[in-house]
Amino acid sequence: MIDIRFLRENPEIVKQNIRNKFQDDKLPLVDEAIELDAESRRIKGLADSLRADRNRFSKQIGGLMAQGKREEAEEMKKKVTEQSAALAEAEKQEAELSEKLMQIMMVIPNIIDPSVPIGKDDSENVEVQKYGEPLVPDFDVPYHTDIMEKFNGIDIDAAGRVAGNGFYYLMGDIARLHSAVISYARDFMIDRGFTYCIPPFMIRSNVVTGVMSFAEMDAMMYKIEGEDLYLIGTSEHSMIGKFIDQIIPENTLPQTLTSYSPCFRKEKGAHGIEERGVYRIHQFEKQEMIVVCKPEESPMWFNKLWQNTVDLFRSLDIPVRTLECCSGDLADLKVKSIDVEAWSPRQKKYFEVGSCSNLGDAQARRLKMRVKGKDGNYLPHTLNNTVVAPPRMLIAFLENNLNADGTVNIPEALRPYMGGKEKLIPTK
Repeated sequence: MIDIRFLRENPEIVKQNIRNKFQDDKLPLVDEAIELDAESRRIKGLADSLRADRNRFSKQIGGLMAQGKREEAEEMKKKVTEQSAALAEAEKQEAELSEKLMQIMMVIPNIIDPSVPIGKDDSENVEVQKYGEPLVPDFDVPYHTDIMEKFNGIDIDAAGRVAGNGFYYLMGDIARLHSAVISYARDFMIDRGFTYCIPPFMIRSNVVTGVMSFAEMDAMMYKIEGEDLYLIGTSEHSMIGKFIDQIIPENTLPQTLTSYSPCFRKEKGAHGIEERGVYRIHQFEKQEMIVVCKPEESPMWFNKLWQNTVDLFRSLDIPVRTLECCSGDLADLKVKSIDVEAWSPRQKKYFEVGSCSNLGDAQARRLKMRVKGKDGNYLPHTLNNTVVAPPRMLIAFLENNLNADGTVNIPEALRPYMGGKEKLIPTK
């Protein structure tokens, strides 16, 4: 959410930003917000004036009563009653206008970074760099669930009977590999100076609306019936929410946290054959990283965060590339975003395994997070990035470490988490 003062002073910049995101249907909201803001400030001025008059009249009543001027005091009391009624009406209008303005401001997209390429959707994202050699083996690489079944490591049919589509049972070495990747990612981030955290897996609605756009919320979040609670779609929501309504001492910045959580997502819409199996599911686990920092430090932290993911995947012998997300592919709160994609030898192309985002001060403004600085309070910047999400990571891992005989190599970095195993041996 952008600053209303910025919108008031720079309406054309805000409108051009909307055009750059190809959301022209939102253009009228800028003028509507300016009108509501002007009316809100007018009503606020009236309410402030009425409060001042009421206080002045109240003091005069006390003086008149002390002087024994009861009739004059009674007349003054009538004025106070009239002022109170007018003030109540003004306060009601002020609250209604403020709520309408807030609803509009939460829909107007954040100002994107000037470096973001302009494009309509993810087909116009821009490759930045490749890391590792994307090899295609001289044997056919099976679909990821077929690889898992060779190890008796997955049961989607049973999960369907228990929970429906979009769920799975992982078993044996595949389940152990899943846990090993999470544990390795946790220690990888701790070694890079991040504080490990396990957050709440449910959050209240004021946190949900503070960390994401309405469109994202509708597409992702599961609501707990009868309670003001939502299941988290990623631990970033809960981790950033940790600072809601808080004044953070400047000397504690940057806050660098890495968190484990299950994630729950609706994943609305139909998906192609490449997104079946464990690619797009309703429940998965993830290691995340978030940073809360000074505004001037957020570009530096942005580069550090996506580099962490690249380094982790390369340590597991998985080739990756980075993609700069274009304007039309950015969620409304994001200033800048880079996706990390892993190489798929089977598909002979890259696919998304993580996303790094700088949200500027948008989440901080929504959540009323502030930093207590030497020269007063200010809004921090927030950033987040996927360390690793094992369902997709497992696809990349199995495909890139598969041998012709069906065994799967365990990279040296992961062996301590797999009981020292150097290879996984199929049971079928």
